[in-house]
Amino acid sequence: MSINWYPGHMHKASKEMTETLPQVNLVVEVLDARIPYSSSNPFIQELCTHKPRIKLLTKSDLADPQVTKMWQDYFERQSNTKSMALDLLNTDPGAQIIDLINKLYPQREGSSTLAMVTGIPNVGKSTLINNLAGRHIAKTGDEPAITKGQQRINLRNGIMLLDTPGILWPKIDNPNSSYRLATTGAIKDTAISYEDVAFFAVDFFLKHYPEPLKQRFNLQQLPDTEIELLEIIGAQRGCLRGGNRVDLERVSSIFINELRAGTLGSVSFETPEVIEAEMKQVAILKAEKEERETLRLEKTAARRKKAKANRKK
Repeated sequence: MSINWYPGHMHKASKEMTETLPQVNLVVEVLDARIPYSSSNPFIQELCTHKPRIKLLTKSDLADPQVTKMWQDYFERQSNTKSMALDLLNTDPGAQIIDLINKLYPQREGSSTLAMVTGIPNVGKSTLINNLAGRHIAKTGDEPAITKGQQRINLRNGIMLLDTPGILWPKIDNPNSSYRLATTGAIKDTAISYEDVAFFAVDFFLKHYPEPLKQRFNLQQLPDTEIELLEIIGAQRGCLRGGNRVDLERVSSIFINELRAGTLGSVSFETPEVIEAEMKQVAILKAEKEERETLRLEKTAARRKKAKANRKK
């Protein structure tokens, strides 16, 4: 699936982050625990390579705890990086996060630590900042792209937070990451097709989390295909059109929204092992595309050279 959702404020925010980074002592990257890789902006990775980093896996209550542990171990093996899984709606991890910041970047006497807080849209970044500040500062909401510009928040404990807008990136190389971002709500619903996303999500559940489907929809046996399951759910929920046909768009919307709310149980859409395999395939496809483009340019150059030679005759 190709996603075209890169509003102008995201481009502006990327430029502002690049300009501000030299002043920053430490980067706090907020990730969705259900999709830790797909919710990690490669622009931020490249930009912050030499800075101490904290990876906060939010919405951990919605993610598979075993898979979340795999990702924490994966991140902890990276240089100068710490990780923590968070459930911001039900816990107050503020003291632990402050402790992590001070461990990664011990405060100098008479100076404060500037921590840049980054993340893609709708991962809970603003909720985290309000939690750390102990007051409502950043706007929060259930839809992506709430924060539009940078702001500084003084925690009055020697730490200054730099809140940045949630930004995606212009081109997502891994098509599965596009689907995962859409499934978990990182992309505005107006930029995606509910049916397209629901087919991806249902297929994933059938392969990896069949039992929650049986329990939620009271099924003894699951069908083999996505369309069959969506039609069963649609009939259960009364999503019918004329002629007793299932309204796929309506039932797709119901399924995706229940998934996002955690009604279908705790689920993780990727593991480090899965991502490594996918990125190898992405690299192969990119190399093949570059080879085809090189060949096309060579043929074009040869035709022009031949045409030029013919004109001289």
